[in-house]
Amino acid sequence: MLNHLFIPKNYDPILNLKKTEKAIKLIKDTFEHQLASELRLRRVTAPLFVLKGTGINDDLNGIERPVTFPIKFMKETPAEIVHSLAKWKRMMLAKLEFPTGFGLYTDMNAIRPDEDLDNIHSLYVDQWDWERVMSDNDRDINFLKKTVTQIYTAMKRTEYLLCEEYPELNPELPEHIHFIHSEELLEKYPDLSSKEKEDRIAKEYGAVFIIGIGGALKNGQKHDGRAPDYDDWSTESENGFKGLNGDIVVWNSVLQRSFELSSMGIRVNKTALKKQLEIAGCENRADLMWHKMLLNGELPQSIGGGIGQSRLCMYLLKKAHIGEVQSSIWPDEMVEECRKHNINII
Repeated sequence: MLNHLFIPKNYDPILNLKKTEKAIKLIKDTFEHQLASELRLRRVTAPLFVLKGTGINDDLNGIERPVTFPIKFMKETPAEIVHSLAKWKRMMLAKLEFPTGFGLYTDMNAIRPDEDLDNIHSLYVDQWDWERVMSDNDRDINFLKKTVTQIYTAMKRTEYLLCEEYPELNPELPEHIHFIHSEELLEKYPDLSSKEKEDRIAKEYGAVFIIGIGGALKNGQKHDGRAPDYDDWSTESENGFKGLNGDIVVWNSVLQRSFELSSMGIRVNKTALKKQLEIAGCENRADLMWHKMLLNGELPQSIGGGIGQSRLCMYLLKKAHIGEVQSSIWPDEMVEECRKHNINII
């Protein structure tokens, strides 16, 4: 189990526990405000669980098990702890009648029991989930890049204000985020794994947005998995490449590795949904409530994603383990090993 744990050499946390807790609040309050301002988002209340069998829950890579429980008052009807709110948010855009160019954000809390626990993966997931109504005419790569740049600007401003408050922290985010398609990464590093490719490109540029996550590349393999029914990873984007989605990845100098902060994308329309369900062999999902709503034109075209709250705090505060910025459950041997190396898990 400790094989999953990375111990930075001579690790010494810059902020003590008391300062860390104060800094976490500063980061979350600041970034939330900056994100809402950049994308014109309004905060809404989100569910912790949804009914099973509605198609609302996020299937992630399609193999992770949701935490499920029966509801006594509803004749033992099963409910699931959300994996994310990727599809629920689009329903709320319709329900709250957001106009084009405006959207929502919320605090998403999830439990992912199948995670392999290490420095950056926890059973507990906390992120800002956001979704914004967009025009059908903006379903292109340029709109995606513009939105990514706005989110990155919010991250940069948050880092600046944090370092003003805590001058012992040094800013590391580069001035601009670099865009690259997963096909270009494959061409650049044909003999490396997806993770190794991300390490190389993140170290080179400091911050990158990797476009096209979920669809098969020219070598027949995927850069990474993505469910077929929220992000559009099959539509042609530019230069013959496919995908209107991607990940924001930065270089983590403490862990000496790439570090994903956000997964996002332009969402599927009717055409992309049908195509991706067929590719994934999940055509039966078209009969689920949420999918019927989309196919019937009841949901707006949108762009959205999730931004890791603990991930962003961990990165900006130069922490070695996500357990230093969030409270979760960890194996005793991992907690003890971390303690020996000055990594104080909450």
